[in-house]
Amino acid sequence: MGRPATKTDLLTAANTSFEKLNTLISGLTEQELTTPFDFSGDMKKKEAHWKRDLNLRDILIHLYEWHQLLLNWVQSNQNGDRKPFIPEPYNWRTYRDMNIEFWKKHQSTSLDAAKDMLQKSHAEVMKLAESFSNEELFSKGIYKWVGGSSLGSYFVSVTSSHYDWAMKKLKAHKKMLPKYRV
Repeated sequence: MGRPATKTDLLTAANTSFEKLNTLISGLTEQELTTPFDFSGDMKKKEAHWKRDLNLRDILIHLYEWHQLLLNWVQSNQNGDRKPFIPEPYNWRTYRDMNIEFWKKHQSTSLDAAKDMLQKSHAEVMKLAESFSNEELFSKGIYKWVGGSSLGSYFVSVTSSHYDWAMKKLKAHKKMLPKYRV
């Protein structure tokens, strides 16, 4: 399936990817859960997130915080308080710094708490997506505060696309582990 372009596809892709992510997580071994991520040996993994996220908790918190961005952005703008998706002082050029702040903020959050937070925020995002019509989600120009994109594209980005990113990272972590076995 390509990138969702309808409400039905958005909801299906988000829930399917979330289910796959949870299945992958539930199948992680103790070693996979306790061994810190280390992608330093893979020169293809140059993006900042490969160094930032050191464990499953970090990934789950990243997903949770991006859910919060969406939820707060939509609520603020629907209430007439015009705000950008990326909150000040950040923007699309500096959002990596925002991601690092999210990471720092949650270093004392437990894995169990992170799992609970993500479950709840996923449900909130899905409920919010349900509240919009297909036209409201995928027609450009419906909401001025969305800019030149569609509201649905933001939902796709923080759900199915982000869940796919998380699974890719977890699978890469699992693949790296045999190299470090004694």
